[in-house]
Amino acid sequence: MKLLALTLVLGIAGAGYWFMFPAPATTYSALPEPAAVTLQKPVPPQTTLSPTPRSRFTPTTRKGYYSLDIVSDFTLPATKTITFCGAGRNLHVQQDRDKIFRRGFSAVDQSRMVPNVEIWQDGNPARGWQSVLKQSQRSWIVYQNHFRDAFGLAWAQNSEKASETLYRSLPNPRDASARVNRQTLFQASSELRGGCMSFGDCPPEWKNTFGYIFLDIENDFTSVNNRQEQANLYTFMIKTIKENISPQTLVGSIAPVLHNSVGYSRASDYAAAPDWLWTMPARQTATSRQRGMPDNIVGKSFGDYADFQMPGTYYVYPDFDYTNTPHNGDNDRHWLAALLGEQEVNMKLSPKKRIAWQWLFNTQSEFPNSGKAEHPAPPAVAEGIGIFYWFTGAYGVLFWDDHNALTPDQPSPADPGQKGLGNDRNYACYEHYVHGLWRLFKHHGDLFNGRETYLNEATDCSYDGGKTWYTYNANQLKTKNVPFVRAIVNGDQILIAATKPYGRSNQANQVMVRYVQNGYNFYTTLSLRGDEIYLGRATMPRQ
Repeated sequence: MKLLALTLVLGIAGAGYWFMFPAPATTYSALPEPAAVTLQKPVPPQTTLSPTPRSRFTPTTRKGYYSLDIVSDFTLPATKTITFCGAGRNLHVQQDRDKIFRRGFSAVDQSRMVPNVEIWQDGNPARGWQSVLKQSQRSWIVYQNHFRDAFGLAWAQNSEKASETLYRSLPNPRDASARVNRQTLFQASSELRGGCMSFGDCPPEWKNTFGYIFLDIENDFTSVNNRQEQANLYTFMIKTIKENISPQTLVGSIAPVLHNSVGYSRASDYAAAPDWLWTMPARQTATSRQRGMPDNIVGKSFGDYADFQMPGTYYVYPDFDYTNTPHNGDNDRHWLAALLGEQEVNMKLSPKKRIAWQWLFNTQSEFPNSGKAEHPAPPAVAEGIGIFYWFTGAYGVLFWDDHNALTPDQPSPADPGQKGLGNDRNYACYEHYVHGLWRLFKHHGDLFNGRETYLNEATDCSYDGGKTWYTYNANQLKTKNVPFVRAIVNGDQILIAATKPYGRSNQANQVMVRYVQNGYNFYTTLSLRGDEIYLGRATMPRQ
């Protein structure tokens, strides 16, 4: 059972969610409990992992500020992507415009680009001007207002108006000179091709030359009787966009996703069916043909055309609470079970690339201490998001914030309603997140070459010294309150991430890990302290 994201919240830079409390969930096991594998013989000789270095830095205490120099230069592997749509690029861009691309980010949203250097913003570009950004470094979040305000499509804000929305203007046989009606989904979608003007590299046929287009319309919730109209419009929209972008441009949307757990990690999620809006084929309705719906989309769905899916979750404050909030019940919130579980469920529903929308502050909700986006992810959570997410085999991230430019060291606003926004926040969570990326990709980027295997819930662990072995999904790790372990294998190399979420500073935990497949006979023991994010690598011995 999932929460409903009911109300769009517009910030300075874009949108977030307000969440409502869910109805009580039924607690049951959607998957059979994995059988314990009992080892009859003594544990074979173990292999010691080489722990990944940590950068020594003092997290910032300044408001409205963070440093990217807490780590050295590193770049993402070519097989991964992270778009920066966060806050505070202005803190360093004047001194070193490229730094963001040497601190783990591979692309930047157009709203964070440098005017007239990376993106032209003063009318038509000067003759001969061209952006310094490669196409793969360019991203564009297309928000609801593009459709609603620029093209007058009320449907973008109210999905119940789907049956009133024009697909495209139909020719008027009585007036060949009639002007094209721009209040159509065709115009709103096809005119995205003009994005190439911003980079000075329009091809002769005028195709959009962004690397990534992320749709953030957030009107996917609709009544059952309106579903066919809604599915028709979504299918037509994404097909039209794809016809007006370059072959190198990838397009997807924050919604629909195949399954949205909305920050939970329940057993029932693992039995979820794909969301109707992703899979429902377009069909002509009583009025769709008259409104311009073409027959060539009949039988096709939004999911057929999307280049990537966007399963992911924003956090609410209870996810960051180490003190009073329960985390280990099936219906309890848990930062790491949510991060991994969302990916485990959706990767089984579709093989398409996954790009998660990530934000390091709590989203606004009716949960305690969650009314404003004022609580940053704790250090281990921020670092862990930057590491564990990539152990799911995901393709990318859209790193987002509701604030854009930052001015450090400002006094707290007099209006308490503004407390916790932008310049009044502590952004050390950005430093911990980048530190996690640095630990993973600076030291192990060679493993992400397209030949790696992500074990996910097939990661084989023992919690009793090697007597019994289990393979648990994220929900089972949460409800059994045991350490989380995930592994990647590439040839004879194994990379392991482990942590005890919400662990106390004086708490110690041991867990054994093995990989006894494909001719390898690897065993090791991890000793974890508190909620540290452990990362280690080894060469596996042959059987």
